[in-house]
Amino acid sequence: MNATTYGLDLAKSIFQLYWVDPETGETHSRRLSKTQLIFFLSNRTPGKFVLEACGGAHWWARKIISLGHEAILLHPKYVRPFVRTNKTDAADARAIWTAAQQPGMRPIPVKTEAQQALLGLHRIRSELVDSRTRQVNQIRGLLGEYGLHFVLGRKAAMAQFVTRLSEIEQTIPAPLWRLLSRQLQRLRQLDAEILAAEQEIAAWLKTEPAAQCVDAIPGIGPITATALVATMGSPQAYRSGRAFAASLGLVPTQSGTGGKVHLGHISKRGDPYLRKLLIHGARIVLTRSKRRPCWAEALLVRRPTNVAIVALANKMARTAWALLAHRRVYEPGYVSARPA
Repeated sequence: MNATTYGLDLAKSIFQLYWVDPETGETHSRRLSKTQLIFFLSNRTPGKFVLEACGGAHWWARKIISLGHEAILLHPKYVRPFVRTNKTDAADARAIWTAAQQPGMRPIPVKTEAQQALLGLHRIRSELVDSRTRQVNQIRGLLGEYGLHFVLGRKAAMAQFVTRLSEIEQTIPAPLWRLLSRQLQRLRQLDAEILAAEQEIAAWLKTEPAAQCVDAIPGIGPITATALVATMGSPQAYRSGRAFAASLGLVPTQSGTGGKVHLGHISKRGDPYLRKLLIHGARIVLTRSKRRPCWAEALLVRRPTNVAIVALANKMARTAWALLAHRRVYEPGYVSARPA
């Protein structure tokens, strides 16, 4: 007998379930609290629970699996077309159940606690870096109003802020100087917090063989390697390296009719943070590395630089998937052979 499929709409305190009895065809819709839902899961025969990938979804998926059921996460964009009329909790639960019945629905891999914790470190570090950039740009702009200009680049500007403190204090009004001096102290605190986050990420890298394997790819460093492994989850969740690259939005959009397909800009689907890291790494390889791939050199001759950079980022994502899926180590001169 096939396991019963349940559509579960998540919220903070109220949860909606929808399922169809496989024997009688009778539909059920039930509204439960968190405690009631856990009790329901504990006393139900093993089934398939389908959820939208939203806040708390990975925790609930792990909880469902620990209670003997199967948990499947679907992207919300796959579910929305099946909401028939008004958007309510009951309609969402029914739409989730309906979407789960469709063939070809690619699920999102359930992340472990360690992977979620690592991604949390990346999110904190990213926010700290953004805050530091905003602070430096604001200070630069405010001082520019008084004729004080500094060199480009964050590190160089910070060094000049320190060496020209007396000049700044004598030039700008006292109330503004008192606040700016506190902002400069805050920038030093941000540097320390960012360094602490990077040290935590580096420590995780030393304990994770998969991240160490990916770290060997040119253009991928400790930050990108750990983010890639944590975001990917299980490589078996993707059919191929191209499917993984497509999930990150590193493939062109397609628009066609009448048998003609036109390729456009990259789709930019998936995690923008990991996509940004891969593109930045590819940019470093093509602009600063002395040993650039031959195919990338040829591509630079006939296509714009940014196109070649995205192509290399796509290649890096595919290579990372191949190493993890086939449990190989990176070999610079490796040439893949198509299976017979």
